[in-house]
Amino acid sequence: MNCKLEKTKNENEVKLEITVEAEKFDTAIKKVYFKSAKYFNIPGFRKGKAPMNIVEKYYGKEIFYEDAFNEIAEESLQEAIEENKLEIVSRPDIEVTQIEKGKDVIFTAIMQTKPEAELGKYKGIEIKKIEYNVSDEDIEHELGHMQEHNSRLISIEDRPVENGDIATIDFEGFVDGKAFEGGKAEGHELEIGSNTFIPGFEEQVIGIKIGEEKEIKVKFPEEYFSKDLAGKDATFKVKVNEIKKKELPKLDDEFAKDVSEFDTLKELKEDIKNKQQKQNDEKAKYETQDAVIKAICEEVKVEIPSGMIEMEIDNMLKEIEQRLSYQGLKLEQYIQMMGKTMEEVRKEYEPQAIEGIKSRLALEAVIKAEKIEATKEEIDEKMKEMAKSYGKEEDKEFLENENVRKYIKQGIESEKAIDFLVENAKIK
Repeated sequence: MNCKLEKTKNENEVKLEITVEAEKFDTAIKKVYFKSAKYFNIPGFRKGKAPMNIVEKYYGKEIFYEDAFNEIAEESLQEAIEENKLEIVSRPDIEVTQIEKGKDVIFTAIMQTKPEAELGKYKGIEIKKIEYNVSDEDIEHELGHMQEHNSRLISIEDRPVENGDIATIDFEGFVDGKAFEGGKAEGHELEIGSNTFIPGFEEQVIGIKIGEEKEIKVKFPEEYFSKDLAGKDATFKVKVNEIKKKELPKLDDEFAKDVSEFDTLKELKEDIKNKQQKQNDEKAKYETQDAVIKAICEEVKVEIPSGMIEMEIDNMLKEIEQRLSYQGLKLEQYIQMMGKTMEEVRKEYEPQAIEGIKSRLALEAVIKAEKIEATKEEIDEKMKEMAKSYGKEEDKEFLENENVRKYIKQGIESEKAIDFLVENAKIK
């Protein structure tokens, strides 16, 4: 394989002219023939048994060219990229200029390369101090959750339904005097005040006694998921069968002993405060890092190639698609549900993609400027941690995988660069 490299008129774009030997192309043609021979049905031969020259004569000599080119192109292109030490950030725009059996194959590939960011001011960046302190209200809020979690339900028989009760009801709904599908249930538990039912329904259950029936009139919201019911008036026949009320435990030392390893409520409160402060400090740390990086990015000069942005958006959409798959949804369905097109969604993600790329390029420039490096010991330690999390502690191939080690190296150096920037920032 021979390769010629030239820069195009566009910044961060190169053109590779690649020549692949005729022998390699002819071998690829034979490989494609043997793969696809079973599909050819030629008169005078059993299906799949016609020789290659007969197939070429019957269908045309170019019949195998496209697949044979695909066999050799990717490997040849990758070899040319590595040979020229290029960092490619876009899909190649390929044009075949010569392709014929018995001759060298010549094709060109135009690609965008990774740009280098020009740093502005990155030391002594001024940012506002970010901190979150734990208030008494935060602690009481957490204790309230713990009370709710450890509450018990007691039956109420001597009064009608009140707000906060859990009422067990039978109901049937009617629109225009006719029962509608999904509008009937028996023994349904409804927490009054939870706003889980149609607006206005729960308020009208208040005051109904056990065994009593009542007609409740409501209107379905205009944006209700069922178009047949959206915006329509409805009548529900409701009967209350049972009333229960949550009884919260008293907040005292006994409560602390029951729900934790502490003997007093004071100790439990202190523990809640410490844990919340730790979470707050982590939140403040990450927000401070983000603020410093954003401030540095404002000073950075860099031309981001369009292909790099497109690939970044592709990766973002792949992550979304993966998350949606856990809910049994496809990306196309999700976009359709939002009433948008793929083009609109991609456009919406463009600013976020540019911001992410710019941040990475800025950090890489800082790493280069400050000669930040990950040591072999640091990489080995992270490799062991990763191997343990994947259950591959004894997997020598994994531990020595150069791609994984490169990924970890980049991660360590980025973390060091962020720490360096925060340490050298003026936080007021």
